[in-house]
Amino acid sequence: MTAIASTTVAGHQGDPGLVTRARWAMSDTLAITRRNLLVWMRVPAYLVFTVIQPVMFVLLFRYVFGGAIPVRTTGGYVNFLMPGIIGQTAAFASFGTAIALAQELKKGVIDRLRSMPMARSAVLAGRLVADSGRMFITIMILLGVGYAVGFRFTNGAGPAIAMVVLATVFGIAICCIAAYTGLAIGDEESVQAFGLIWLFPLTFLSSAFVPIYTMPGWLQAFANNQPVTYVIDTMRALALGGPIAANLWKSIASLAGIFVVFLPLAVRAYRRAS
Repeated sequence: MTAIASTTVAGHQGDPGLVTRARWAMSDTLAITRRNLLVWMRVPAYLVFTVIQPVMFVLLFRYVFGGAIPVRTTGGYVNFLMPGIIGQTAAFASFGTAIALAQELKKGVIDRLRSMPMARSAVLAGRLVADSGRMFITIMILLGVGYAVGFRFTNGAGPAIAMVVLATVFGIAICCIAAYTGLAIGDEESVQAFGLIWLFPLTFLSSAFVPIYTMPGWLQAFANNQPVTYVIDTMRALALGGPIAANLWKSIASLAGIFVVFLPLAVRAYRRAS
């Protein structure tokens, strides 16, 4: 880690400049990112279950429920399903963020990291960067499984890449919420239960798995006007073609709102954690 308290820059004693501080913060963030990825890679069970659950969702919805769900999508239900599964998987990746931070807080790891001469931002930033990498790998595996069961991009390579990028940014936004709850609650079992309470309804009461017009009227108003639907409808249009602009702007506004609200809350919870 990098010592920040006292240093000599260009042969002169004094406070480091902004560029030097940014370079140190980036170095510390990369060190924490590497630590978190090594923990993930060295626990095979965690690695497997991170991937197994979304793959099971793909297979269950594709072969068990798919024949009973009518859609107006070229390529059938599998093309409708995959953007929804990928969006849900990106959101569910936040469970790992919340649980890991709660565990580290409970075991005193957060206190030890805060006592070290390193950038205060590195712990949260390193966690988010590592979870983004884990999320991206899982999404790519899901796309491979999707292609094996019949999913196809029909709108070109550029929009397909944009879909993956949007899914990853969406997952990072939800991870900011998870980071705040993990640090604020501080108990891994409570964090996991709380995540199930709000994240499952939010993803299932959206356009992820079924067309919203098939829902009861009193649910449609909510399902049509929530961030998960905006993001998944945009991803679906990027993957398969169709109107993009309206839902894209709603997605950007929703994700920006999440970052603006929950990133400062996560930083504040980290500073208060003990």
